This record gives sequence, C-alpha cells and structure tokens, in this order.
Amino acid sequence: MKNFLLAFSAILLISTCHSQGLLQGKEKFTHQDTLRGSITPEREWWDLTYYHLDIEIKPELKFISGKNTIYYKVVSEPNEFMQIDLQQPMEITKAIQDGKELEVQIEGNANFILIPTKQNIGDIKSIEIHYNGYPREAKRAPWDGGFSWKKDQNGKHFIATSCQGLGASVWWPNKDHMYDEVDSMLISVTNPKGLTNVSNGRLRKLVKNNNNTVTSHWFVSNPINNYGVNVNIGDYVNFSEVFKGEKGDLDMNYYVLKENLEIARDHFKDAPKMMKAFEHWFGPYPFYEDSFKLVEVPYLGMEHQSSVTYGNQYKQGYLGRDLSGTGWGLKFDFIIIHEAGHEWFANNITNKDIADMWIHEGFTSYSENLFLDYYYGKEASADYVIGTRANIQNDKPLIGTYNVNNEGSSDMYYKGANMLHTLRQLIEDDEKWRQMLRGLNSEFYHQTVTTKQIEDYLSEHSGIDLTEFFNQYLRTIKIPTLEYEIKKGELKYRWTDIVEGFDMPIQVDIDGKSEWLFPKAKWQTKNIKSDSFNIDRDFYVNSNKI
Repeated sequence: MKNFLLAFSAILLISTCHSQGLLQGKEKFTHQDTLRGSITPEREWWDLTYYHLDIEIKPELKFISGKNTIYYKVVSEPNEFMQIDLQQPMEITKAIQDGKELEVQIEGNANFILIPTKQNIGDIKSIEIHYNGYPREAKRAPWDGGFSWKKDQNGKHFIATSCQGLGASVWWPNKDHMYDEVDSMLISVTNPKGLTNVSNGRLRKLVKNNNNTVTSHWFVSNPINNYGVNVNIGDYVNFSEVFKGEKGDLDMNYYVLKENLEIARDHFKDAPKMMKAFEHWFGPYPFYEDSFKLVEVPYLGMEHQSSVTYGNQYKQGYLGRDLSGTGWGLKFDFIIIHEAGHEWFANNITNKDIADMWIHEGFTSYSENLFLDYYYGKEASADYVIGTRANIQNDKPLIGTYNVNNEGSSDMYYKGANMLHTLRQLIEDDEKWRQMLRGLNSEFYHQTVTTKQIEDYLSEHSGIDLTEFFNQYLRTIKIPTLEYEIKKGELKYRWTDIVEGFDMPIQVDIDGKSEWLFPKAKWQTKNIKSDSFNIDRDFYVNSNKI
C-alpha cells in the first residue's frame, strides 16, 4: 500500500481493495476474458443447486487439495461440455460422475469436462471435481487476490482468502460467473490442530482427526456468490451477542486473534449499531439463518457473506483517516460499516455481470452516510457524502464492458453515492426514499440483477422517468452543469454537458428562499429581485456563471 496525501489517492486505495487488478483501464479483451466473463454455452445449460467444498490446507507447504462436489439442475438442452473454472497454477486432477472418470480439456483457466451420459431437462445431477496445487499468493491483499499466508505476532499461522473480481476460481473449482449463485453450500476445511477455521454460514460440527488436524464443517443455507466464499484460519477466540432484529434474534459472532480480544470487545460495538441502522434503511438483514460474523484477517477486509472480514487495525475511519475530509468519517470504523453494508448490496442483491458492479459499490458507499444519518442526522450525512466528491475522477463511466469480466470506473463508489444522494432530493420524501431502499432488498431478495432492473424499479417507485438521469450519471463522465447569467433582475439558465433529453429539476436559493428550477438544454428566464442565487449543495452538479 502506497503512502498518499490526497483524498483522490485514498479512493483509489479503496477501489482497488475490492477490484484486485480489474480497475486498470483495460480496453482490449482476450478469449480468456470472454470465457471468464460471459454466459458460455458450456455454462448456460445447467443451474447450480449445491456445492460441497471439501479441502485440506497445509500452511507449511502453502498447498491445498481436495474436491468440490457440484450439484446442478439441467435447465436447457445440454451442451456436450460443462465449463468449470480453476485458475492456474491450480489444476483439476480428475472429474467423476456416476462413478466414472471424465475427460477434461483445459483451455487456460477454463476446464471443459466432456459429459458422455444423457442429461435430461429437469434432472438433478452431481459431479466431483478433484483438484490440488499451490494457489496464487496475494502479494498485497486485498488489492490482488488469492491466499494470504501470514503469521501472527506469536508466530502462528494467520491465513485468509480474498478474490473479488479476480474470481473464486483462483483457489477452488466452480462455475465462476456472477449470474448463477449456488442455493446452499457446505464448506469443509481441514487444517492443523491448534488453529481455527472460520468460513461462511454456521458451524455444523468440528472433527478432531488422528493426524494432528481438525476439520470444520460450515453450512451456508442461503444463496451465495462465489467470491463471497472464504476461508480464514488463525489462533482465534470467539465472543458473541444476540441482536434483536426485525426478523427476531440474530446471532452476531466475532472471531479475533487472542491478543486482540479486549480491544475487539469494545471496538466491535459498531457492529450492532450498523445492524440497527441498516435494518432501518434497507430492511431485515438478509441472512438470519446463517448468522452474522466479523472475522479478523491479515488484510484490510472484504464483504464475504455472513463472514465479513476485518483488518482495519481497530481504528475509526479508514485506517484512521477520514475519506470525506469532514470529520464525520471518524465517527465509525469504515471497514465494519462499509463491508457489512455489502450484505444488502452485493450479497443479497448481486450484479449478474461485473460491469454492473456500481450496484454493489454505489449503494454501499451511500450506506456510509445513511449510517451517519441514522445516528447524527441528515446534515451530518450530507456533509459526509458531499465531502467524498473530492475523490471522484470522472475518468470513465460507472458501467464497464459486459461479458468480459470488466468493471467500470472506481467512481462507482463515491460518484455512485452522490448520484443516489441526488436522487433522494428528487424524491422529496425521505420516508418514501427509505421504503424504496427497503423495497429493493425485498423485490430482489437473494437475486442476481442487471442495471436495467434497478433503474426500472427506481423509476417505477419514484414516479419519475429516470432514464436520462441514469444515462447521464452511469454511462457518461459528464457532470450536468447549470449555466446561468443574472442581468437587471433577470435570471437566465440552462443545462450544459448533458445527454439528450436530460431535464432534471434542481433546488436553488433565490433571494433567500429555496425553490425549484426546471432547466433544459435551451435557455429559460426568470425574474428575480437581487443577484442572490445559490445551488443546493445536495445536488451533484457543476455550475457556471457567465
């Protein structure tokens, strides 16, 4: 991680934390990008129903081995091949179905398994994928992905995975595309005795083996995206509490290194505060059945479903810094609030294509100021989100290139948040806005979605045609500019730097009174009594007085 002085650099740090090398302005794409990022014929004929990932991790060798048993439903006329993704240098050693070993044809990181037996539409089938190898080691986790093989201050192994963007296939074989989430999953991890593994969901059982190893079995009862699956191994201690939530009692568990137990007990008070605020704004936590966990790891953190990882050094803000420059960012631990916010936007509502990752990061970055809104009020939250505008670069659109595993600009974080803050002003009814946010999490509960679905929902429930609004903020780098002139008691105004048809109204202060203007691309005029004219700061726009 580089030292930096400007908030501009800070947002790059956050963005690459989640993107792992994808935010590099890639414009030319390879066949491997297409195999990774598209719904290939070898993927589309089968629907995931269940995974049993059963692996052994050998920290001294930095080696993993095991198998993933994949259960699936045949949903269309089967292709001759099934695509299973596993990134080199990991390798599939064999694939077995109905007791027979199958042919595997390797094409880079895509493995095409020849399916010789008849597969009928509606059938539920399973296939065992055996594999092993030395998985990619994350050099600067979580900025690049893979395994983090670290040691704690007592010299004990401290291990974790992180793989968003790069893909879960960096360490285990799966259908590595966002559109198809497995319905449920069992994660069985064998590791050396004396260490604890924490994965997603709930611990079903812990088995002590005869060879100085232990095997933990974690069951995830809800749909989960591939990159949300994680392994965290360390000399952990656990403490817990029960949150009285909208759907009843929610188990909240915390796993930290032994030496950090006391500081964690105090610092993690932000977790139930987060849960209370976000259930208010977004609706019930989406994974009551699987509990909520914060797990200490040797990197900054990530939104792994029901197993949110934490490495913010028990500091407020982002490693002790306020990314908004307003002071409000030091009122909460950034990693706890932001990464847990992803339980609603990323884990509950998940983009079908990573090109639409603004859905994850825009709404979750916006959740930071909604947390402040809940505890400190509307003006504090506005200060915060407006302060983050200094981080916006407007280098490229928020939506990336589809079907090649390519996300859009890092502006998806705080340009996305300020777009949503602007939309809140257009709604003019905070309770209606809250119900819209809650409605999103209800309407698209445990689903993968497209940008269009989100746009259509917000247009329908706001009662406003937001087509040009989203075209402007999501698909261009142009910021609407209110150009105006005041002469002899007349205000002349219009929008510039806009897409065709953009006509967003805006609140302004004229002669000391707040009122709405309805600018268009053509000049309009209005009589005013003085030269007193200011644009409401809550709108993410530029202005140009001529």
